[in-house]
Amino acid sequence: MRLDRFLSETTDLTRSLAKRALARGEVTVNDERESKAARHLKDDDRVAWQDVPLALVGLRHLMLHKPVGVECTARRGLYPRAVDLIELPNADRLQPVGRLDVETTGLLLLTDDGQWSHRVTSPRRRCAKVYRATLARALEGEAAEQAIQRVVDGLLLEGEDKPTQPAELKMLGPKEARLTVHEGRYHQVRRMFAALGNHVDALHRESVGELTLDASLAPGEWRTLSDEEVALF
Repeated sequence: MRLDRFLSETTDLTRSLAKRALARGEVTVNDERESKAARHLKDDDRVAWQDVPLALVGLRHLMLHKPVGVECTARRGLYPRAVDLIELPNADRLQPVGRLDVETTGLLLLTDDGQWSHRVTSPRRRCAKVYRATLARALEGEAAEQAIQRVVDGLLLEGEDKPTQPAELKMLGPKEARLTVHEGRYHQVRRMFAALGNHVDALHRESVGELTLDASLAPGEWRTLSDEEVALF
């Protein structure tokens, strides 16, 4: 691997900024100053930038407790991005695995492993996603029973001509519900409750597949997935 590419892979430097760092004498290879961006590194070469040893990292898989007011996009917009909360080199290379809207909180997976991301999001795998919703209007008694059945049968969302796949709705209280879906349509959960004549005041994703949000993570906090958790998908 070329030295400038190695620097861009292990730091926040772009290839052009890496070349400038080399020209300034900030990079050493095997404890000797190196200025040639095109130098090809050997497996046992030791590289440091500003006296900080560098090492290539493997593919990364993270869970984030997404707070309100954070968006799951690559481009910078009106709100902070999920990747802006991740303090890792080259965090911009991490991509959300599926998305949560700005107002939705809870489990968000991020990775730079495209194959793993595809396994999680592929419609063929019907990966379950569990949400807890706070509703604007009470849903109880016979109306709740009818809503539960309608969710099982499939709902026709506004602007679509194909009903949702069978899902599971459980009422936790008059205005608290847990909804499990197996697909990922645009704003699906909010639109499903709208199709039931209700409105979602707050929405929180609890789990994706067999992976549940770590209860020790406060909103905005994240951690790396264990090998066992990565292997769940």
